[in-house]
Amino acid sequence: MAHKAGKKYRLAASVVERGRLYSLEEGLALAKKTSFASFDGSVDLAVNLGVDPRHANQNVRGAVSLPHGLGKKARIVVFAQGEKALEAEQEGVDFVGTDDLAAKISGGWLEFDHVIATPDMMKTVGTLGRVLGPRGLMPNPKIGTVTFAVAKAIRELKLGRAELKCDKAGIVHTSVGRVSFSDAHLKDNVVAAIDELIRLKPAAAKATYLKRVSISPTMGAGVALNPAQFRK
Repeated sequence: MAHKAGKKYRLAASVVERGRLYSLEEGLALAKKTSFASFDGSVDLAVNLGVDPRHANQNVRGAVSLPHGLGKKARIVVFAQGEKALEAEQEGVDFVGTDDLAAKISGGWLEFDHVIATPDMMKTVGTLGRVLGPRGLMPNPKIGTVTFAVAKAIRELKLGRAELKCDKAGIVHTSVGRVSFSDAHLKDNVVAAIDELIRLKPAAAKATYLKRVSISPTMGAGVALNPAQFRK
């Protein structure tokens, strides 16, 4: 039996014209208007890329610091020792450690949003692959979370950073702010995220790169945007 959309969603979706490709400004205004959450939900961006993620040379993965952040507190843990551990502590992260942090996570503690590790700690972090990997928390040099520049990485995450990773269907999903953000701030964040996706375009990707782009609130209707406005 097909799932029937709720009354609130149907009402929200009724203001979005099917088949129409909206400008970014129109799309953001509509996405905020259709949000029916009782809380300050996120505004999410979905970009369908013309890549085949089955081929390693067409995988897209990166991160970008958003001009106006994500509007929420980032909970960060850091795998580091010595001076780098002290550096992390001075930045006020939630937990800094080595084997003790690994044991804490192995024991079921997952009250964090990001994991940073210095390169010399990756052997320890590697033992947590089955825990961190499926949750998208594994540190990765491509997104700046495996680094000796610990303080810089922490500050970027605290300011707000969009992680860009295509799934098996070649779609990138990421948050670009909150419904309470001004349209201008959300626009800046969307443009920054898409500009970075364009910069990350694999040389092997020969098809139209930005195939479909949409914006949506946590609870509300999705709005299709015209990809051509970002290709210029």
